[in-house]
Amino acid sequence: MKKQMLWVAILAALSVQVGAAVPEKAAADTVIKPQQGQAQAALWASRVLGKLHYKPTPLDDAMSEKIFDRYFKSLDSEKLFFSQADIDQYTIVRTRLDDAIMGENLSVPFAIYNLYQQRFVERIGYARELLKTKFDFSSDESYQYDREKADWVKSEAELKDLWRKRVKNDWLRLKLAGKEDKSIRETLDKRYENYISRSRKLTNEDVFQIFMNAYAVSIEPHTNYLGPRASENFDIAMRLSLEGIGCVLQTRDEYTVVREVVPGSPAGLSGKIKVGDKIVGVAKDDNAPMTEVLGWRIDDVVALIRGPKDSTVRLDILPADGGVDGKHSIVTLVRKKISMEEQSAKKAIYEVKDGAVKRRVGVISLPTFYQDFEARRKNERDYKSATRDVARLLNELKKEKVDNVLIDLRNNGGGSLSEAVELTGLFIDKGPVVQQRTADNKVEIESDTNPGMAWDGPMGVLINRGSASASEIFAAAIQDYGRGVIIGEPSFGKGTVQTIFPLDRFAPNDKVHYGELKLTVAQFFRINGGTTQLRGVTPDIKLPTMGDSETFGESSYDNALPWVAIKPAVYIPVGELKELLPLLDKKHEARVAKDKDFQYLAEDIALVKKQRKDNLISLNETLRRKERETQDARAKLREARLLSPTPGADDPILIPDPKDVAKQLLAAKAGNGKTTPAKVAAVKGALRTDDGLQGDERSLAAELDAEKAAKAAKDVLLNEAVHILADEVALLKTDTRMASRVLPYAVESAK
Repeated sequence: MKKQMLWVAILAALSVQVGAAVPEKAAADTVIKPQQGQAQAALWASRVLGKLHYKPTPLDDAMSEKIFDRYFKSLDSEKLFFSQADIDQYTIVRTRLDDAIMGENLSVPFAIYNLYQQRFVERIGYARELLKTKFDFSSDESYQYDREKADWVKSEAELKDLWRKRVKNDWLRLKLAGKEDKSIRETLDKRYENYISRSRKLTNEDVFQIFMNAYAVSIEPHTNYLGPRASENFDIAMRLSLEGIGCVLQTRDEYTVVREVVPGSPAGLSGKIKVGDKIVGVAKDDNAPMTEVLGWRIDDVVALIRGPKDSTVRLDILPADGGVDGKHSIVTLVRKKISMEEQSAKKAIYEVKDGAVKRRVGVISLPTFYQDFEARRKNERDYKSATRDVARLLNELKKEKVDNVLIDLRNNGGGSLSEAVELTGLFIDKGPVVQQRTADNKVEIESDTNPGMAWDGPMGVLINRGSASASEIFAAAIQDYGRGVIIGEPSFGKGTVQTIFPLDRFAPNDKVHYGELKLTVAQFFRINGGTTQLRGVTPDIKLPTMGDSETFGESSYDNALPWVAIKPAVYIPVGELKELLPLLDKKHEARVAKDKDFQYLAEDIALVKKQRKDNLISLNETLRRKERETQDARAKLREARLLSPTPGADDPILIPDPKDVAKQLLAAKAGNGKTTPAKVAAVKGALRTDDGLQGDERSLAAELDAEKAAKAAKDVLLNEAVHILADEVALLKTDTRMASRVLPYAVESAK
């Protein structure tokens, strides 16, 4: 009873304290309160997390302290808005957030957010005032640009000095890019104004999700709370499809702008919507009135446009070339199922010269392990699946007579566990793929039960620090079976299994939505008994490490599960690579030692690591100009190399898809080592120096051109991975004894 009375007293005191600090008008504009049902959702989430999580953790005073720290960090990760005094103001509730959740009273978390919003407006307001002053760029001072591990600022004077340096750096970047003072002032004032505009669009659902994630992640890094809208977006990402019109949208100057039109979609087939068009109004069906969406959050606009398949939506369009006073048009579209092909598996064929012989390597890039679970459950014939798409691509590569296959899993963060198992089954006959251990120490083995292989030839897997979860299951299984060569850098290190738990089952009716929990329920282990948890998958042939283990990857989390091992599964390796790998590594090292692109890459990595370690940037104009001149000089050297008549004579050559006429024409125009305008644009775009602008401050056309240029830029790591697999083909063709050890199934079937 005393504890409950103390809690009520704390709430009352803090309500008065925060309320008194906010001007009356600002409070009316910005104060956000809990929504009906959120307190109950938090309570049910705590019960589920306490009982069903792989690492069940009681919601007590100790957990309250973790939630407290993580919540403040979630709101202000760079420690730019809160001061130590703000944190101290709430010290009294540091061990009481568990009581808030169990007592169904979320006043304090929302009061903390409202204080954050107040501080945000104050700091940005101060930044805008600084734009009226004149900066001294001759002084010798520096700005710490990454403050995640910094302490909270102790005083108001320190905070003001921090913001002075931040604004000064923003100004200097634009000045070094050639902007005049007037233009710089206008650009930054508009940027800071947009910061405030976006922050004021956050809703109580956003605040609740931030707080609940602070709780969930305090248990373990990969446990999350998903609000109703976040849950819907997660489902879309997994099935790679949605029901809509086929436009990729973004916000620019309070307008919703069409960034991309999906070919074959309702928008694309209509011919009435183009990139750059502004959507200023939406009528969600034939009978609904037109709703003006100027100034809306992008996800709110998207939610209004989405709807059931075969239903109608009307859009009020302001054409891109019409200006703000241009003539509007009303476009009526019928929603259809849109496939997100950009995230689907794709293939390419590269040709490598090996004396008088040419080796053909098929590359399949897989951005995620996707599956349309609902369509599969309904037994729909063409449900979306990563494994089915890769199987189809492998069949095509067989017909195109490739010698080797590379599965590119760089930056593939995972997805469906069943897809990882089934995808592995395309490259082995039958057998275990991964082991799972639940919280009660029960071990289950997930196996490929389908006999035969979709591809029995040599193969490799390309990974990096961004390859996680399902990617690591696949790469680890291929490595344990001796089935293929793993190339790249150590992977992320996520060895845990998550499931979705719908909290709506506890809701009193269909109108109340509690959201979902994505919670860790098991840990997966390799078939050799080890786990990828924390350590990731170690490649057989290592490429330069781009990431930083202290800031990215499982090892960067303060509460990651430890590395452990269990009993190995019973399995029979497919091949033996011990004799092959040293030979491939030797050829790799000899090649990259002479490769100028690899030398450039090594320089870049060394520079980034130094900058990351220093964590300081000079605010002296003379010094920064010298740094920029050095950067420009390096870029010009690379530009000259990449645009020379015979750049990279030994580089793998991309073979155009015979079904893609556009690619054939492009290849013909860019052939024979000639420098083309497209090639120049690609190289310069890839080497673009800092222009001081943020994405939405550039023209949409410039931003899209830069993205295309980045995609067209030379992929040094992929090229080397292709070379390694071409080397493997050469070794296996000249040494039948080694081939019989590496590829016993392929050799046997060829007899």
